[in-house]
Amino acid sequence: MSTDSKRNTVADPRYAPGTVYRRLLSYVWPHWRMYAFGVVGMLLYSGSQFYTVRLVQLLAERLSVGDHHILKWLPLMMMGLFVLRGLGDFMANYFPGWVGRQVIKSLRTELFAKYMTLPTGYYDRESSGQMLTRLTYTIELLAESVTNSVTVLFRDSITVAGLIGYLFYLDWKLTCASLMVAPLIAAMVRGVNQRLRRYSARIMQSVSDVTRVAKEALDAHRVVKVFNAQRHLAATLEAANERNRHSNMRLVSVRSSSNPIVQMISVLGLATMLYIAWLRIEVGSMEVKSLATYLAALMLIPEALKRLMSVVGPLQQGIAAGADVFTALDTPAEPAGGERVMVRARGEVEFRGLSFAYASDRPAVLDNINLRVPAGSTVAIVGRSGSGKSTLVSLLPRFYDPSAGQILLDGIDIRDLSLHDLRAQMSMVSQEIVVFDDTIRNNILFGAQGVSDADVEAAAFAAHVSEFVADMPLKLDTPTGDRGMQLSGGQRQRIAIARALLRNTPLLILDEATSSLDTAAERHIQSALEELVKNRTTFIIAHRLSTIEHADLIVVMQEGRIVETGTHTELLARAGAYATLHRLQFNV
Repeated sequence: MSTDSKRNTVADPRYAPGTVYRRLLSYVWPHWRMYAFGVVGMLLYSGSQFYTVRLVQLLAERLSVGDHHILKWLPLMMMGLFVLRGLGDFMANYFPGWVGRQVIKSLRTELFAKYMTLPTGYYDRESSGQMLTRLTYTIELLAESVTNSVTVLFRDSITVAGLIGYLFYLDWKLTCASLMVAPLIAAMVRGVNQRLRRYSARIMQSVSDVTRVAKEALDAHRVVKVFNAQRHLAATLEAANERNRHSNMRLVSVRSSSNPIVQMISVLGLATMLYIAWLRIEVGSMEVKSLATYLAALMLIPEALKRLMSVVGPLQQGIAAGADVFTALDTPAEPAGGERVMVRARGEVEFRGLSFAYASDRPAVLDNINLRVPAGSTVAIVGRSGSGKSTLVSLLPRFYDPSAGQILLDGIDIRDLSLHDLRAQMSMVSQEIVVFDDTIRNNILFGAQGVSDADVEAAAFAAHVSEFVADMPLKLDTPTGDRGMQLSGGQRQRIAIARALLRNTPLLILDEATSSLDTAAERHIQSALEELVKNRTTFIIAHRLSTIEHADLIVVMQEGRIVETGTHTELLARAGAYATLHRLQFNV
């Protein structure tokens, strides 16, 4: 989590520890029948504790009157005790564990689905390393808090409560003396919980940092090698790793010291009780055998308390993890859009008084854009880097909403259309080529519905994918590898173009779509695109002016404004901004 996110999470009552834990348990409820078997196991296990105490009491009573006959049955009773204890222990761990994995599965699925609906601005603010950590490591922490921790809390709380009740039954005066230290233990546990939650949040942040640095280094390993930056990145990772180690050791320190301190406080109660018992034995108001039975029950409590303290850490880690996960789940999704339905647009687009800034405290990237694009026309947008070309076309599919003005599609404000219908009208090939670890065929098919193999092959042929798969044994079923790294940059770009062409949408956005292709391949694709852009509205962003000379309209942008519009011939004749770009590129 970012610093602001952590501060907001702490202040927000929705992420208070009790609220978070109740919300976590709501994921357990659908599986309550399976969890009930675990509860039965917990009761069996706790019952075995009382059975042990009762067995000790029975032995003491019988042997004190010289009845040795009970020893004959002692082995059988002991076997029964441990069978009962073992069965209860298995049920108390297996069934809650099964439920815990279901909870993790549900939360992971829900979080991933949420990620897919979050606005682009969220991805701009949150690193992919943080999001991946939350999806893997952070959610995994929840398993302990809703399974083992609950198991131990329920089982040993029942055990402690039952033993205390039994101690009151045996001797309420001694029990009151023993419980004098209970407020001290409660105060200490509360302080430990607060510290554990704080350190757990720091650990999650440090793990996110480690994941982020490692992911960046692995994704950019070629750049790292060329610039000999291994030591720099190793030092960066070491710093993040050290923060993780330090936070974990603080957590370990609290967990390690809390149990001995609780044990020492418990000894104070035990010592007080023993002193009072000695006084009562001295005056003849208590028998030694009664003290032995009382001690047998009392000595089972510290062990149960030790187990309870051992789960405080995982429980608080789970609560901190739950707050982080729920913060992401509660983040507003991108707007679903309006209620207007559009089956297939004609393709007329108009930018009317459009302005945009990425944040209110940052300068405008687009300023008062006015542009009308007739349906079926090809518009090329050119300009120097940073002039706002890519930002302008990114507003069409509503990756962002304009700060002012509006975008009309067939005369309808795109905010009045459902987001699904709006995006169904367009395809995009961007500068950042995304090829998934799958086959070439499935990468072309990606997201397409109701298309045949012939359609896929036609798109592959049009984008000149067929040329390079012809020599591959598996043809279109060839795996691409992680991020398509088994293919060249030009091959990946052709796949991305084929993917866009397969959708056959009325709007097509080509953002540097041929930038990774050599001149020969680019000419092949340009000839194919000239046929395919007919009867659809196409936006082309290109630095190579030679690729857009035949566009119906060329829009020249500069510092977020449109400074010129016209055809290639008209703009050259004006000797303005476009002519300057053309002269610089072709040295004429």
